[in-house]
Amino acid sequence: MTSATGELDAAGIEAGRLRADYLLCRALHARHGRTYFAATRVLPPERRPGIHALYGFARWVDDIVDEPGADTTPDDQRARLDEIGADMDTAFTGGEPREPVLRALAHTVERYGLPSDYFTAFMASMRMDLDTTAYRDLPHLREYMYGSAAVIGLQVLPVLGTSAPREEAAPHAAALGEAFQLTNFLRDVAEDLRRGRVYLPADVLDAHGVDRPLLEHCAVTRRPDPRMRGALAALVEANQEFYREAEPGIAMLSPVARPCVTTAFRLYRAILDEITAADFDVWSVRHRVSDTRKLAVAAPALARALWARTVPRPRAGT
Repeated sequence: MTSATGELDAAGIEAGRLRADYLLCRALHARHGRTYFAATRVLPPERRPGIHALYGFARWVDDIVDEPGADTTPDDQRARLDEIGADMDTAFTGGEPREPVLRALAHTVERYGLPSDYFTAFMASMRMDLDTTAYRDLPHLREYMYGSAAVIGLQVLPVLGTSAPREEAAPHAAALGEAFQLTNFLRDVAEDLRRGRVYLPADVLDAHGVDRPLLEHCAVTRRPDPRMRGALAALVEANQEFYREAEPGIAMLSPVARPCVTTAFRLYRAILDEITAADFDVWSVRHRVSDTRKLAVAAPALARALWARTVPRPRAGT
């Protein structure tokens, strides 16, 4: 496997400070996004730093919202998001941002011609997390997921490259971002509840007799309830629909990128298999894909990726 510095060399990132900025993003990715990071290892080395910058930025901002310090108030969090938004605007208008993560992000945005609107939408969703604690239905949740997940899929698309026109691949990339995030919401119900948030659509919960007190009871006792199982089963099926919508887009990616996205697709979708196999118990365990299964999925993908790199092919839409 190519080293962290080898990735930067392959990407032609030579300036010392910028290399350090990218390495910080890579460390954030490796620490917080183990499944995504494992999939990224299948990419050609020169494409990995851009993915690390995008994920590192998203994780860094998300932690400001989800992991505040003991004495941090919502007003403190809003002020910090405002600071980042201003620094981000500086970065996207040709100025020099103060934050290391934003310097790497700005370089990636310029290199791949990413629209600044994607990042504005992301910041808007992060601000929603400070004020919105529940969602009335799936369309309401998707308003949030556009900025927090769909745009992530759209951001990485130019980095991965496409073999079809990018506008054809874009809806599938957005759907994959939503698929991944909804999987997180299903897995992390108890963790989100501790933060005061319920991302599961209220109309689905209501249809199965689930209210907030029942959610809190399940979280405290760490035991499932038949009503909650019914709601989760319905939402797992809704989640599967996002994966079905996303899947055709994999064939539209450049050949060297397909193994990476296929790996992420299979590993994250496998979390739904784990939830279902546990009879929708998301309370007593945090479901994850085992390292053995990751290796079983990633090793063949790596072989396909290495093969794809040896075969010159046109990259229309890159």
